[in-house]
Amino acid sequence: MNLNQWFEKGLTADQYISGMSVNQTGMKQISEQFSLSAEEKERLAPLKGKGLKVIALSEDWCGDALLNNPILLKIADEIEMDVRFLLRDQNLELMDQYLTNGTSRAIPIYIFINKDGEEQAVWGPRAKQLQDLVDQERSKLPAQEDPDFTDKQKAMYKALVKSYQVDENLWHAVANSICDKLVG
Repeated sequence: MNLNQWFEKGLTADQYISGMSVNQTGMKQISEQFSLSAEEKERLAPLKGKGLKVIALSEDWCGDALLNNPILLKIADEIEMDVRFLLRDQNLELMDQYLTNGTSRAIPIYIFINKDGEEQAVWGPRAKQLQDLVDQERSKLPAQEDPDFTDKQKAMYKALVKSYQVDENLWHAVANSICDKLVG
């Protein structure tokens, strides 16, 4: 399948959100509280009405998707960009073309395409600032062989997801990272 065919196969934002069972509330919370800054809107202005579309490889249970998807949707609204969501685990053929570091099915992955279905940019799964934060938190974990590793890792991810839902600086780090990818 070409990218336009993948796009057509995808769920609209409303379909994706209404089908969520894990992170719907948190995603809606971010969506209601986050607004693009004037600077972010100015950076995006050249893309408005250019016919860009985006395929978002995502899953409801993903904490990074909880953070990134509402911000992507705000950007999409700003530049009149259509968004379609594909569930990663049901679309491995496409996902495996966009592996993180060539090995990981990390999500979300955003594939930006033009009206002809040509790839323009790919973003994901995290903004650099977020990756640095995750790496910093992971460095505090005990060795995987440690009996406390699993519990401490779960607690770490829970704390990160909580910060994703309230930290405006993280929201703008994501918005600026996506802007960087789209407009330089």
